Amino acid sequence: MADVLIKAREVRTDSAGPLRILGRANSFNVRKVLWVCDEIGIDYTREDFGRGFAPTDTPDFLKLNPTGQVPVVIEGDRVMRESNTIVRYLAAKHGATDLFPEDAAGRQAIDQWMDWVAYDITHALRGAFLGGQLKEAPYDHPWYVEQGQKELVHAMGLLNQHLADDGPYVMGDRFTIADIPVGLVVNRWFSLTHPGLKRPNYQALADYYELMTERPAFRRHGRNGLP
Repeated sequence: MADVLIKAREVRTDSAGPLRILGRANSFNVRKVLWVCDEIGIDYTREDFGRGFAPTDTPDFLKLNPTGQVPVVIEGDRVMRESNTIVRYLAAKHGATDLFPEDAAGRQAIDQWMDWVAYDITHALRGAFLGGQLKEAPYDHPWYVEQGQKELVHAMGLLNQHLADDGPYVMGDRFTIADIPVGLVVNRWFSLTHPGLKRPNYQALADYYELMTERPAFRRHGRNGLP
């Protein structure tokens, strides 16, 4: 694996080459970036980093991302981290105004849903998914799993009501980059198998899941057998 490690000072500056995505394909956050690239038609290569692959705690990787997390995206001499920020950047740079409008109000409306997933949903999934499904310590404490499940059911209920009232997409009648993190969350919601999770019948979520499945990029990176 040593040959795939990259030193920040040696990042190539060939801006004509494809985007480089460092991160394992089964990572929730890497999948956001892969999905937006396929939606827009951005050429990229992907290299396996993270759990089970090349380590992210080496000095070389930490020069690229001091948090030691994936994805890291390299575009010429630009090194980027934080998946939601990368998704927004790529949509803006490539002029995908149907996915991410140019006006500040339109972007704010999208950002609030993306950031909601990044905080509220991610917090709940630590217990409901990392603890309850993957049995990862320290999230696998029974109390923490139960709390995560309760928080997730509540949050998904809010999303279900929003989609029922204002759907079928997160932003109403059109697909945007807000649907990328939300779509992956909905896929994970329907993939949870912990017996303690009492999953209500959220019909709008089920309809949304089928709507997302019509998109080839979602079938590749979302509803592909991975939670």
